[in-house]
This record gives sequence, C-alpha cells and structure tokens, in this order.
Amino acid sequence: MTTNLRQNNRKIWAIVPAAGSGRRFSKTELKQYQVIQNQTVLAHTIARLNDLPLAGYVLAVGEQDHYAQTLPLKNKHLSHFCLGGAERVDSVLNALRYLEQFAQADDLVFVHDAARPCVTQQCLENLVTIALNLNSSAILAIPVRDTLKFVENQQDINKTVSRDQLWQAQTPQISTFSKLKTAIETALANNIVITDEASALEYINEPVKVVMGRSDNIKITYPDDLELAKLILQSQQ
Repeated sequence: MTTNLRQNNRKIWAIVPAAGSGRRFSKTELKQYQVIQNQTVLAHTIARLNDLPLAGYVLAVGEQDHYAQTLPLKNKHLSHFCLGGAERVDSVLNALRYLEQFAQADDLVFVHDAARPCVTQQCLENLVTIALNLNSSAILAIPVRDTLKFVENQQDINKTVSRDQLWQAQTPQISTFSKLKTAIETALANNIVITDEASALEYINEPVKVVMGRSDNIKITYPDDLELAKLILQSQQ
C-alpha cells in the first residue's frame, strides 16, 4: 500500500505538537524524552510517521526546548521546527501557519501526539488511504469497550452510559491543509474548546470519518503508560 501512496500526487505533511508540559506524567520530566530501547519516545514516534511518504514533518516545541533539534530523528532532512503554544491546539495552529510557506490548500496534513509511539504502519496507511479515496477528513479511533458510568460528586454513579455509538479517538487525525487551518481558526475565534482536530472540524460541519485503529496505539500520559509502551514496542518488532 505504501507504493500506492507514493504514487499519490498530493503531498502529505505531519504535525507533531510537542510543547506540552505533561504534568500528569511528571512535574520535572517530559514524557516525549523518556528513553525506550535507546531512543526517545519522540524519536520512536517520528520513525513510525516516516513509514509514510512524507513531504515533511513539523514539530511544535516549547520556547525553552533546545533538545528536540539535537535528536537523531528519522529523515532529519524532512524535519521542521516551530514554536509551540500554550495549549495543544495553539501548537497545531502555529505549525499550520508555519506550513503556509510550503503546503498547498489541498495537501494532506495529519496531526499526531508526540507521546504516541506505537502507531502501526498499517493504521497510518489505512488512515491516509481513506482520506484520499473518500476525499474526507478522518481519524483513527477504536470502539469503547468498557462499561461507562456517569458520575456525580466525584464518587456517586448517576447512570450507566450506553456505549453503542461511542468511539475513543486516537491520533493521527487527518484533513486538508486549508480545511484544518480554517476549522481551528474559526473555532478559536468563537471561543470553542478544542480537544482534538476532529472537534474543530466538527464545529465547521466538516465530515470526519472514523478509521479503525488499534488498542495498542496508546498515548503515554502517566508513568505506568511508559512501561506499557516499552512492552508494546518490543512485541511489535
């Protein structure tokens, strides 16, 4: 399938917001710079994304982050760096504005979490193929498996929530350059809370397809997630 993607005449760009403090992981250590198998989490993530025929990738990093540019990232000649923002959505928008000098309106742009290093090549290819074939924005996601409870006052269960149509969103999330930039700028201008790229696209009524992901495409949020990611990466070799 990668061969077919390489024959696609629309460029594919990746944005990796990496400016967050990740305080749920640690107050002093950044999760994207934790080491697994002699590589940082960020390096693992970038290596996975480069399984696709990228035109380039943009890392939005913190103002005090002088480390990212020193890492031996895969296809370093395709790397770009820009200043991140206060929130994830601000970092993504900064990266999109940086890309204006390179990207065309209908180029594909996907956004992927820096601390999500276990995404598989097959999932990446499926996502891009759906976006191309259906000419649609799309995200990786998996159906919710566990029973969900609506809880009041932190501890009191109000009711059990039906999970029939509930999906757990993952990344990457993909759209065209122009649609994604317009969606985020419009949502922010109207003070809409943006938790992921799909929520911005939803706000402007842009259809977004769900593409089946995998449960091992975890995001490292807490310290025990790092240990799980180590096991997943080892099992995927």
